[in-house]
Amino acid sequence: MTSNTDGARGGIPWRLVGWGGVALILLLPLVTGAPWTLFDYIVAGALLGGAGLVLELAVRASGSLAYRAGAGLAVAAAFLLVWVNGAVGFLGDEGNPANLMFAGVIAIAVLGSVIAGFKAKGMAGAMFAAAAAQVSVGVIALALGWSSPGNAGLYEVVMGTSVFSALWLLSGGLFRKAAEAAGPA
Repeated sequence: MTSNTDGARGGIPWRLVGWGGVALILLLPLVTGAPWTLFDYIVAGALLGGAGLVLELAVRASGSLAYRAGAGLAVAAAFLLVWVNGAVGFLGDEGNPANLMFAGVIAIAVLGSVIAGFKAKGMAGAMFAAAAAQVSVGVIALALGWSSPGNAGLYEVVMGTSVFSALWLLSGGLFRKAAEAAGPA
């Protein structure tokens, strides 16, 4: 017998809902008449498909709801960080090379997770490290004047850093909860 998380009889077909959601998100710009190019659709499809694939793997990695939610938040943080930087830029506009520093934040989360063997305790540490890196990038950008000028730059760095750091921290907290529930390793 299979679990309800994979679309078993009588359960919610989560995979169908998830991948159907991806298809609907990709159709939204077309339906709303957004000026997207074929390249925009390819990039969005690759990002959404990659995020969906990582979530599928996370669901298979653990039955823990906390682990799955932690993975979902981490994927959302990484996805949104890439999306924001590609669309409008986190620091200034999308052409600001300082935005490339955020690739390091994602790299810390990904490499930390790989080094941890995708175990909840290590994943928590990786997400906390990503939060620290997120704050560090914001502080560096402000100190070196790499954000938009004046109050707009202060606002974009403080708000963006706060939101993304919160996502990384919540993810780390959920992974920690999953590790505690699993007991000593």
